[in-house]
Amino acid sequence: MTDRPLTLMAVHAHPDDEAIGTGGILARYADEGVRTVLVTCTNGELGDAPGGLKPGDPGHDEAVVVPLRRRELEASCQVLGVSHLELLGYHDSGMEGWAQNDAPGSFWRAPVAEAGHRLADLMRTYEPQVVVTYDENGFYGHPDHIQANRVTHAALDECGIPDKLYYTAVARSLLRGFRERLAESGVELPAEVEENPDFGTPDELITTTVDCQAVAGRKFASLRAHASQSDNIFFLQMGQETFASVMGSESFVRVFDRTGAPVPEDDLFAGLR
Repeated sequence: MTDRPLTLMAVHAHPDDEAIGTGGILARYADEGVRTVLVTCTNGELGDAPGGLKPGDPGHDEAVVVPLRRRELEASCQVLGVSHLELLGYHDSGMEGWAQNDAPGSFWRAPVAEAGHRLADLMRTYEPQVVVTYDENGFYGHPDHIQANRVTHAALDECGIPDKLYYTAVARSLLRGFRERLAESGVELPAEVEENPDFGTPDELITTTVDCQAVAGRKFASLRAHASQSDNIFFLQMGQETFASVMGSESFVRVFDRTGAPVPEDDLFAGLR
């Protein structure tokens, strides 16, 4: 259907998001010879500093956090076989309600059209057939995730390049079993999941589930590459075997499609090869 190489572009907010939401598809499609492009919108300044220091703690230094997280992101990309890493370089906006949401230079404050134009330029460079990002609520309401959704749509409106757009998703039915498996392993869910009964995606909205079992070990390793953020990556507490059993597939909502491929799908490139 096209002479350009098959290309997957994942648009994420922070270093480590690529591993959590799309580590499986990045590794699987890289193994299949698909060109994989990761766009990370912020530098992750408001992540943990060495020693688990949180933003606002004495000794939390963004000048230390940024290069550390950059190295970890590059290590994760190497594990996953990501072909190209692109950094937009916006300042991390922090969690919902933080004062940093409205700080000058934060991604949340960035003009959507401006950031969208920058992303559109990357789409013109790589010409991805498939783009993956978060839903309108940023999956769980994170400002930078919401902004990544808005910026992605602005880019698509400007360049019109991708054939398919997907949102990352976790089926609510799977999440119920997920809670049980974690409880058996003695692992607690993050507060944003445990305290939000609407977390996850209604099963009937999910259009695409990709089997990533063969690369689950690499997805786990990519998470482990973000060692400075280990307090936030509760998945690592499961151990690799349990992780592979519950995170061996990744689900998506197909939002836009030019191929006419029927759903449900088991391949993001259905209709393109």
